[in-house]
Amino acid sequence: MKTRFLIWSIFLLSIFSMKAQENFSVSMNVKTEPTDKIDFNETNIGISFNKKISAKNNITNTLEYSNLKVNYETDSYNNPYENLDRFNQISNKFEFSHEISNATKLNFSITPTVNFQSNLDADAFSVLGNFEIRQQLSSTTNISIGVARTTVFGAPKFMPVVSLHYQINNTGSLMIGFPDSKISYANNIRNMFSLSNSFNGTFYHLDSQNNLNTNATKVSLSQMTSALEYERNVDTNWFLNFKAGYDFNKKYDLIDNDNHKVYDFNTGNGYILGIGIKYKQ
Repeated sequence: MKTRFLIWSIFLLSIFSMKAQENFSVSMNVKTEPTDKIDFNETNIGISFNKKISAKNNITNTLEYSNLKVNYETDSYNNPYENLDRFNQISNKFEFSHEISNATKLNFSITPTVNFQSNLDADAFSVLGNFEIRQQLSSTTNISIGVARTTVFGAPKFMPVVSLHYQINNTGSLMIGFPDSKISYANNIRNMFSLSNSFNGTFYHLDSQNNLNTNATKVSLSQMTSALEYERNVDTNWFLNFKAGYDFNKKYDLIDNDNHKVYDFNTGNGYILGIGIKYKQ
């Protein structure tokens, strides 16, 4: 009980500190990904607050909950793994940006997160985040360089992040980098099209299960996603988003406390389809 209270206190503290924000948005997204042997279905709900606290400082707080359901082909895996069918994640990302000069900006974020199967405890708690410096090279080009503690490869790791942003014209922009790259185009004020490529992943701590005949403590998922997205501003505050793409190098593994693989589900790759709705003020 004390552990759960401490975890929820960390999340709620940042939420209450943002109660007087100027701008906020609420979003919900649903995504499905069928592979050769397993179907993944994910639902995500998020709320974000943003405030410019001074001429050079800006803060953003984003609270998200996601639920992942996993459906196995009955003949593909043994019974010991049939209980690995639902996972949960709660994260709270706090971002701070500071303008050092007209050409240089500092971005910092910290993201406490809990990734769990059904029982919430201290082992499910981890802290992610990043630190970046953005330098304006010209009126149309800037570069960001930094380091992040991220789960793009299915387990928390420190790694470099870099991106080059180029404003092609009033309707198009290009971002090339790691772990994300994207090209975007807007044919009018209501329609936005984008083609993206990203490395992404996550992990979930497992409940204690007597029928798992391994020393696995976590589930790890990772992939490289290429996707085409369309966002429609249906009126002043409401947006719809449609996403279609493909996951390459899909990995779904059981790992131990040292992040060593103890079982590979060998799912194969799969296409993804998603739809989302967002309210922004």
